[in-house]
Amino acid sequence: MTTIRPDIPAPPRRMWKLPIDGRGYPVPKFVWRKEDGTYDFRVVEPGWLFHCIRHKTCWLCGEPLGRNMVFVVGPMCVVNRASGEPPCHLECARYAAQACPFMVRPHAKRRQAGIDEIVANGGGFNPAGLERNPGATALYITGNYRWLSDVKVIRMGAPDRVEWWAEGRAATRAEIERSIETGKPLLMKDAQVEGPAAVRELERLLKQAEPLLPSA
Repeated sequence: MTTIRPDIPAPPRRMWKLPIDGRGYPVPKFVWRKEDGTYDFRVVEPGWLFHCIRHKTCWLCGEPLGRNMVFVVGPMCVVNRASGEPPCHLECARYAAQACPFMVRPHAKRRQAGIDEIVANGGGFNPAGLERNPGATALYITGNYRWLSDVKVIRMGAPDRVEWWAEGRAATRAEIERSIETGKPLLMKDAQVEGPAAVRELERLLKQAEPLLPSA
């Protein structure tokens, strides 16, 4: 029987029923299960995103959400308040920030090989937006959100608060600012295509996000 690997923390109670993959990682509910019984963490199980939105269930453990909904996002998503994934429980989100290899290792990169073929053959979809590893993770805690069906993006409500993580611990302000500075050109490029008004709006959003950063 596969057990949790010793170099990551034990999962919260809500995640105890999740399967464990051959490496010793709990398998979140969104993860696509292949025909051979193994899992591809890069690909979302077909229908799971809309199930979570419709029934207000946790993206990671699958249990009903409460009043607080927590989005696990990169710093730039805090700026534009957009997410490609539904929210989680706070304890599930914190666990992801401490155990997910992509979030714990700032230099880790998403493997993209074969994903297009998987998606084309009905194996769910790839939830990754920007492929870069932001190096810092935000747990964006809010009481509401809206699904924008025309662009297939979630608009997160105003934050009650934001927790910042990096390498499985509390992130420093310098780490978050570095992530924002390296991510800003990607959003700015799109804004410049849309025109001066979009550039001004992005600058406004960047200033709006500043108070959400830690003091040190």
